[in-house]
Amino acid sequence: MSKILELNNLQKYFASQKAVDDISFNIEQGSIFGLLGPNGAGKTTLIRMITGIFYPDSGSIIFDGKKFDPINDVVKIGYMPEERGLYKKMKIGEQALYLAQLKGLSKSEAMEKIVFWFKRLEMESWWNKKVEDLSKGMSQKLQFVTTVLHEPKLIILDEPFSGLDPVNANLIKDEIYGLAQRGSTIIFSTHRMEQVEEICNHIVLVNLGKKILDGSVQDVKQQFKKNKFSITLHENPTTTISPIFSIDEQKNNSLTVTINNGYKSNDVLKHFINNNNTIESFNEILPGLNEIFISLVEGTKATTREFQTVA
Repeated sequence: MSKILELNNLQKYFASQKAVDDISFNIEQGSIFGLLGPNGAGKTTLIRMITGIFYPDSGSIIFDGKKFDPINDVVKIGYMPEERGLYKKMKIGEQALYLAQLKGLSKSEAMEKIVFWFKRLEMESWWNKKVEDLSKGMSQKLQFVTTVLHEPKLIILDEPFSGLDPVNANLIKDEIYGLAQRGSTIIFSTHRMEQVEEICNHIVLVNLGKKILDGSVQDVKQQFKKNKFSITLHENPTTTISPIFSIDEQKNNSLTVTINNGYKSNDVLKHFINNNNTIESFNEILPGLNEIFISLVEGTKATTREFQTVA
């Protein structure tokens, strides 16, 4: 896969604070990429450099194979910020048309795409409504449409499901998948780790201006696994005393165990088989991204506190 975006040693200062501190990563074309971090981690500053709102103090951005040109490349990017960027008093249809033309579409092209998206997201009856009359979820759908209707190569979505009910959240999620399949690249920024696990191919986690994790979702979960397994037996176990594992939880014939150092999963299976137990299921338990996120963010905070104390 070719890279749509390469960030190389980006740094950005505000007064004496490093908002972004030597961050590098690549994003493959057509991927759904999770940009994660707690509040104040540097995500918004990164996004603003990628969209040309801020210039980096040092480092480089390569967009679509060449040095990023904020003036000419910005029309190839769609950015949906968490804060609403819509004109409250303006009618929805007129606003969508105006924003589409700002992105370089002719009036006829814009009308064609607006009609397509309004119909697709069941918004046809909204044309003459004003933004101030919309619910938060309706406003979110409109902002999504105005972000993607010019078919940008790179789409940045900051908390895109905020305010959406489950039905409309699934609708937008399906559209995100469709955009990626048609070649657009999605940067997805959110605090909802379960959404990241479901949607993203690859993630980067930043905290305190630094990159602390970079990898595919599956590789990250494998990296932080803790040798935990769930076991379901046909009957209650005849014995659970073993140097091979410790029991984290047991409910009748279902157990969660942690394998001790020096042993493997096959040793656990042999233990129960040798004790005349019939195994119905045996599965590895991988940590969720939420668990990994919390442990890494707390870890970087602890390291910073330790450094400050020593200093």
